[in-house]
Amino acid sequence: MEPLTLTTERLTLRTFTPDDTDAVFEACQDPAIRRWTTIPSPYARRHAEQFVGRLVPDGWRDDTEYTFAVRRGESALGGPLVAAVSLHHPRAGTWEIGYWTAKEHRGHGYMTEAVTALTRFAFTTLGAIRLEWRAEVGNTGSRAVAEKSGFVMEGTLRAGLLNKGTLRDCWIGAVLPSDVGLPSTYPYLPARP
Repeated sequence: MEPLTLTTERLTLRTFTPDDTDAVFEACQDPAIRRWTTIPSPYARRHAEQFVGRLVPDGWRDDTEYTFAVRRGESALGGPLVAAVSLHHPRAGTWEIGYWTAKEHRGHGYMTEAVTALTRFAFTTLGAIRLEWRAEVGNTGSRAVAEKSGFVMEGTLRAGLLNKGTLRDCWIGAVLPSDVGLPSTYPYLPARP
């Protein structure tokens, strides 16, 4: 898929470009981003260069990961880098969402707004039948965003996340098209106890 731009009331979501390298490098110096995500730690400038110069374009080209730079304002070049959000690991109609927010932009609802927009994109454009979220147990900020965005917590996976060479327990949640008022491609027959 060719990279595209999504907009919300306050945000522009577009692919990362080499011009974003400095902002990515600066944001990823935050110990919380390094702690709760699978980015390298320590995070060197070469990691930011590889991310914007190779990983992001490869994901779009190969249709395996659609990563967006989240900026405030309507102009793709406008406001500061607020966050990164991506859809990845497509399998059998299910995609996974991942995200981080720059420290100075937390607590303003930007990530919830971006995740909500990307959820609609996944169901309406990609034809997803389910969107999953995973985060290491204890990452309460990420969980709050997921829940505010319509994700239903489904449980805890033992050793469900490999982060920096260590298997960690993770929460898992999902959102279905019907959870956000969209039609589903297939009928859904939930289990009855």
